[in-house]
Amino acid sequence: MVFGDVIDDIVVVPSGPIRADTDTPSSIRHRAGGSAANVASWLGDQGAAVDFVGRVATEDVTRHDVILSGFGVTPHLVADDENPTGAIVVLVDGNQRSMLTERGANAFLTADAVTDALLDAAAIVHFTGYSIYHSQDHAPLRRLFERAASRNVVVSVDPASAGDLDDFGVDRFLDLIDGAGMLFPNLDEGKALTGLDDPYRIAEVLGERFPLVALTLGVGGVVIAERGKDLVFVPAVESAVVDPTGAGDSFTAGFLAAWMSGAGAEAAASAAVAVAARAVTSVGGRPSPARA
Repeated sequence: MVFGDVIDDIVVVPSGPIRADTDTPSSIRHRAGGSAANVASWLGDQGAAVDFVGRVATEDVTRHDVILSGFGVTPHLVADDENPTGAIVVLVDGNQRSMLTERGANAFLTADAVTDALLDAAAIVHFTGYSIYHSQDHAPLRRLFERAASRNVVVSVDPASAGDLDDFGVDRFLDLIDGAGMLFPNLDEGKALTGLDDPYRIAEVLGERFPLVALTLGVGGVVIAERGKDLVFVPAVESAVVDPTGAGDSFTAGFLAAWMSGAGAEAAASAAVAVAARAVTSVGGRPSPARA
């Protein structure tokens, strides 16, 4: 069960440095995105049974239903009559991205949209920090944790943005996700959460608070901290990077899909880095651009 942001991405890969006040030849592609929706799509691509809850403009419900269903996702989209579907312009420069964001309807989605019936059918519920940082009311999220705990459903969280995390407040964020069973930060987010620089120490400290932590290091691999066990390092899979958008989302999905199939943490991480290596070889954050 995944809930959170749905975005219409405009992915721009300039042919060279962007020139002011004139044209810069570029590759420009329209893709369906949003971190949470990307995770759901990659889960469906991996063969996992996955429900997704999100919020889009009323006129876009059918379009995004079709796109998500194409990846094997069962969508439950809330129609918004007043706000546009979220949109992001993604400027790609090698392994780096700059993003211009309009949250749109995503800002009005709450965890109450995840029904008890959906939780009853779930083993894991996953969401990203974007569902926290821009929300005006966090009571629905705390209710979700309580509802999940009463059903023995594991809560999985991706902090999603080091910048938003700093703006929101680390202690405030950690308090809100208290009770999560899995945490998927990247290195920048791990540094923000702990104030530390060493990846192994970051994973160790976060592992004292959460039962399972997968700290992703990009091309540097991933460090796994699992309660009661030694830290584990899993190297990245080398690939030709076309667009890093969605690499973290695909890793999370690959890990969760393998985990739900019975794999241990190290095996799940090995499966996840292979999925992420495939994700960065095409434009956009979903498995198959032709389908999105």
